[in-house]
Amino acid sequence: MASAVSNLKGATGGNERFNKEAAAWDARPFVHEASEAAAKAILAKCDALGFTARQVLEIGCGTGILSFLIAPHVERVVAVDAAEGMIEVLKQKLQQPGAPANITPVAVLLEDPEDPTLPPADADKPDGPRQKFDLITSHLVLHHIFDLEAVLRTMLGCLPPGGRVMLTDFEDFGPEARRFHAASKKGGVERHGISAKQMTALMEEVGFKDVQVEPQWTMRKKVEKFDGEFGESGKMLDDDGEMMEFPFVLCYGEKP
Repeated sequence: MASAVSNLKGATGGNERFNKEAAAWDARPFVHEASEAAAKAILAKCDALGFTARQVLEIGCGTGILSFLIAPHVERVVAVDAAEGMIEVLKQKLQQPGAPANITPVAVLLEDPEDPTLPPADADKPDGPRQKFDLITSHLVLHHIFDLEAVLRTMLGCLPPGGRVMLTDFEDFGPEARRFHAASKKGGVERHGISAKQMTALMEEVGFKDVQVEPQWTMRKKVEKFDGEFGESGKMLDDDGEMMEFPFVLCYGEKP
C-alpha cells in the first residue's frame, strides 16, 4: 500500500495512479488507521503547546480523511491536492449528510503562497493577497516530494508569524524502510521515509524555529516478503506477505 496522498512532484504522470485509485481509496483500512493516528498526534501536539489552530491548510489531502478528522476542532480546513481525482472524491464526500461544512477542497499543485486558487485574506478583495494559516498539516506526503526544500518554503510562506507546521510520515529507519511500498507502488516514491536528522536540518535551514522531528507512533503493515510478491496491482491474497512494524514521525516547526 502506498501513501495516503498524491504525488506532489507536479508531473502529470505522477498523479495518474492516484487519480485512478481515488474512487476506491477510502476502502483501505490502513489509510484510515494511519490518518486517525496522525490526527491524534497533531491534536495532542496542539494541546501540549496550548496552541489553538483556527485556519488550517492540509497539503496533499487525498480524499480528505485527515481533513475530516481535524475539521471538528478548527474553524476551517483548506484541503489541497494535486490529483484532481482525489479532490473530486472529497467533493462528493462533502455533499453527504453529516459531512463537515468547514472544509474547502482545492485541486492545485501548490508552489506559491499567493496562488490564486487559495482563499483570499479578505473576502471583499478576491484578487488581493491570499489567506495565511495558523497550522499546516500533511500526512504521508513528504516521502513523495522530490524537492522538500521548495515545498517547505511554500509552507513557510503560507504561515503568519507564529504559525506552525505539523507534518506526519513514516520514518527512514534504515534499508528495511523501503518495504513500506510494494514493488509495483514505488513509482513517485522519492525517499523511503523521513530521516529525522536530515529533516530537522532542512527545516531549520528553510527558516523554521523550534524544530522537532520525533517518533510519535508505530503501525503494523503487511509488506511483500520479496519484491513483486503482490503483483502489478499491488493487491495481496490472504496468504501473501508478512506483517512489519513501521515508526511514524511528526515534523514540527514554527514561523518566527
